[in-house]
Amino acid sequence: MSDIDRCRASRLMAEAGLDALVLFQPEAFRYAIGAPAGVATMWGRAGSAIALVPVDEGAPLAAIASDHAAGHIRSMAPDVDLRTHRIWIDMVDLGALGGQVMAGPVEVDAAYRAQHLQGPRPETFDLEQCFALLGDLLVERHLQHASIGIDLEFMPAADFAILKRVLPEVRWVDGSEILRRLRAVKSQREIGLLRRAAIAAEAGLVRMAETVRPGVPLGDLSAAWKSGAADAAMAGGFSLSGHWDFISVGPDLSDMAAKVTQGALIKADVGTLVDGYSSDGARTFSFGTPAPLAGRIFGALENAFAAGLKQIVPGNSFGAVHAAMLASMRQDGFGEYYRGHFGHSVGGGVGIEEWPFFSAGNGEIIEADMVVALEAPFYGQGLGALMIEDQFLVTATGVEPMNTLPRGLQDLAAR
Repeated sequence: MSDIDRCRASRLMAEAGLDALVLFQPEAFRYAIGAPAGVATMWGRAGSAIALVPVDEGAPLAAIASDHAAGHIRSMAPDVDLRTHRIWIDMVDLGALGGQVMAGPVEVDAAYRAQHLQGPRPETFDLEQCFALLGDLLVERHLQHASIGIDLEFMPAADFAILKRVLPEVRWVDGSEILRRLRAVKSQREIGLLRRAAIAAEAGLVRMAETVRPGVPLGDLSAAWKSGAADAAMAGGFSLSGHWDFISVGPDLSDMAAKVTQGALIKADVGTLVDGYSSDGARTFSFGTPAPLAGRIFGALENAFAAGLKQIVPGNSFGAVHAAMLASMRQDGFGEYYRGHFGHSVGGGVGIEEWPFFSAGNGEIIEADMVVALEAPFYGQGLGALMIEDQFLVTATGVEPMNTLPRGLQDLAAR
């Protein structure tokens, strides 16, 4: 199922004077079409999977993808107008031969011919053929002379040059901002995936905290977090498509072999992925009473987090959140503390952090159904890392937290 809001997409394209969006990034293809782009995207080149989103919201979506991925795409997105190209993977349907015990090469070759699969295959995929298929599709949709937005933030420069040479009559425009704005507001399916990811990640933090003892190495904490997250997903009836963690123990932030010691700070910035959608959250623990300076800094981070959270309401700007949090740090006496952003959108993009960011002067407006991660971090080499981060669904009146663990600096030795 496509997650793109066709009505909103139509409005944004019309405001930009575009007749369509053509998307090449694999994650953007999945977002628009509702099915994975296929294995040919592993090369990091544009063209193996292409999604067409017309400005007319009543016009069907269209896609170009490999013959290898076609079956999956047709089953997940049967209403999409799909065109296919050949890739290096040889595949033929031999289902009709299932009962023929004497079947051999002759019958196999006949199956290739019957399915029009005969002939050589490319080394990986034929980029120019993919762009030519796009050209045929645009002609059929009367878009061969149109103004079309593409995700130039993804497309390699070499591939864009080939696209312009193969389809010179199209007016290609950077549509990256439109795509970012579409992806910033989540569908109900996306919200559900992000909520599940947050639940699993937080269960992993509980498991990790239970593991903390003097002498336990950082690697064991990471393993405990992963096992707790995986078990929570299994118990919840869903699976993880990935996970990541940035855990630090003690005063040396680069010591990946660190072990838990008395008074050590333990910062865990973690996330799990469900169907490619990544959560993002963080908690800080100590084992025993931390240094007084750590307590003072963490208190300032708590105040800043609360100040920023008050600003996350529809109609406010992302920049206002940053301004409130930095002002809070200044009020608590930290005049030289600067932070490029205090959080971001989360979703199914390439990285953990998605645009828009809670950054200085960012005028992008907060909208309902955005899912954001608000973070207040401090990294002090020789002291340790401190961080608060939660994931929120923006509602019509404010925010709904997707996390439940207390945000305070918890002393695990006092359990």
